Amino acid sequence: MKTYQIQIIAFVMFTGIVISLGLNTKSKISKADYKKAFDENTKVFAVLLPDKLSFAGEKIPLDRFYVREALEKEITVNTYFHSSSIFIIKRANRWFPVIEPILKKNDIPDDFKYLAVAESGLENVVSPAGATGFWQIMKHTGREFGLEVNGDIDQRYHIELATEAACKYLKKAYEKYGNWTLVAASYNAGMGKITDELDRQQEGDYFDMIFGEETGRYIYRILALKELLENPQNYGFYLRNEDLYQPYQLRRFTVDTTINDIPAFAKSYGLNYKEFKIYNPWIRQAYLANKTRRTYTISVP
Repeated sequence: MKTYQIQIIAFVMFTGIVISLGLNTKSKISKADYKKAFDENTKVFAVLLPDKLSFAGEKIPLDRFYVREALEKEITVNTYFHSSSIFIIKRANRWFPVIEPILKKNDIPDDFKYLAVAESGLENVVSPAGATGFWQIMKHTGREFGLEVNGDIDQRYHIELATEAACKYLKKAYEKYGNWTLVAASYNAGMGKITDELDRQQEGDYFDMIFGEETGRYIYRILALKELLENPQNYGFYLRNEDLYQPYQLRRFTVDTTINDIPAFAKSYGLNYKEFKIYNPWIRQAYLANKTRRTYTISVP
């Protein structure tokens, strides 16, 4: 767990103690009263691991101590990193209904939706290396798998098209490895790295291999997020349905011409510019040049 995460947890626990005493931090309090309040209000539990777990139909070898300990670390991090995990649960309710049917259509196991969570937390973020969108796709990879990526249009921000591109990569990797866990690991490290390590370590099982920290934790992070999202109450998360972000209700239409003024175009549909970009983040400018008369799909409520 990172230092700032520990600091947040410590602050929350200390604040609870202060509130329970009905005192502010400048009030004088006896050591005995402080110790009593601390004991009554500070309770941190070790997480309980599931008895069995799978990824994409492949059994996780929880009988191996190093697998259990690595999984315990990632579940603990996500259990006690409350603010991040709460928002992941909220966003999953909005975006899983978009991602799931695309995975199914492409014969990709449903569990790969948790890979998208591990990659981006289900947000259109950009990594320091330039990986972009829910699926954290690099420019060259996006273009390789059919996405338009340039200064005006960046379809890595288009959730449906980016998911389709991710599926193409995953299918290609499965043709190479025939193992979904290694496919997921290759999404992080690249197929070249996974192949080199398979040869170097003379192993065929991700869980019996040594990787650098990022790839070595990657599958366990996905498994931890799967467990948290499928069984949130087991880890102390109680969200009501009204707490969850609801899927957007959108209608779509196509355009094959230039849109010179997106803000004005948005207003013609009763939207401001910001609202329009929320639903169409792949349009990166305040216009749609479309000199080649390509057909694009626009989404509005």
